Amino acid sequence: MDWNVFWTALIAAIPAGTPYLYATLGEIYAERSGILNLGVEGMMIMGAVSGFGVALSTGNPWLGILAAAIVGGLISLIHAFASITLRVNQIVSGLALTMVGLGLSGLWGRRYVGTPMPYRLRDMPIPVLSDIPVIGPLFFHQDAMVYISWVLVALMGYILFHTRPGVTIRSVGENPATADAMGVNVFLVRYVCTFIGGMLAGLGGAYLSVVYTPAWIEGMTAGAGWIAIALTIFALWSPYRALLGAYLFGGVKVLQYRLQPLGISPNLLNMLPFILTILVLLAATGEVRRRRIGMPAALGIPYTRGEK
Repeated sequence: MDWNVFWTALIAAIPAGTPYLYATLGEIYAERSGILNLGVEGMMIMGAVSGFGVALSTGNPWLGILAAAIVGGLISLIHAFASITLRVNQIVSGLALTMVGLGLSGLWGRRYVGTPMPYRLRDMPIPVLSDIPVIGPLFFHQDAMVYISWVLVALMGYILFHTRPGVTIRSVGENPATADAMGVNVFLVRYVCTFIGGMLAGLGGAYLSVVYTPAWIEGMTAGAGWIAIALTIFALWSPYRALLGAYLFGGVKVLQYRLQPLGISPNLLNMLPFILTILVLLAATGEVRRRRIGMPAALGIPYTRGEK
């Protein structure tokens, strides 16, 4: 692989990893509050189909992106109600949400199959900065959704680790009973974080259908939601580390297409993201043990007020 091919693949890794980044940021906040949401795939695919449908009908991609965020957030409330209010098993609820999302998106999106998206977000090179050698084309010649994702990484990381609301979220995920005794509304915090997770998953789906691949393809998320869940662990529940992990997977996704002309089996190439997922989980588990960093202690455990 010559330098030009490698360079174009490196630049393409950023937009390819952006859907993973949005979904991972949302899952980090949900899990930090103690809610394990395995419905990320379902929320992403619903965000993709709703974003595409609204953008196509209105001619405004930003309205489609907004609709995707709203749809993703609303669907996440199904999981929130089941796991927080009804206190059902969060794994079962999340899996059900994924199956519902995949089914509904296929039904809703049937009318859009084969319809191209004439309206899409274009790259927005930042004056002066985009002309910097090497760094400019890589970081400052992207579309607006990529720039927004970077702002979200910085903002969500700062809130989580350096503000009172962030301490509240982390305390609810670690010891909800203690947080409750301190006057924190555990149920409200978990609802809000789950809703934020759904909105960001919806944005990740909309990026796929409105920006990255401006078309609707049934099942187009292709496991991106499951990868986002793995990236949450790889990131050690930190928005900052999620940035690196998302672009790593974005690079692997681009690599799939770059290696096809070499005659490598397409089935093997399709396995690459999932092989990397396993390797990432193994590496993250090793780092958790080495640094003695654990997942939120109350993750996946329903909270009942007054229970010891």
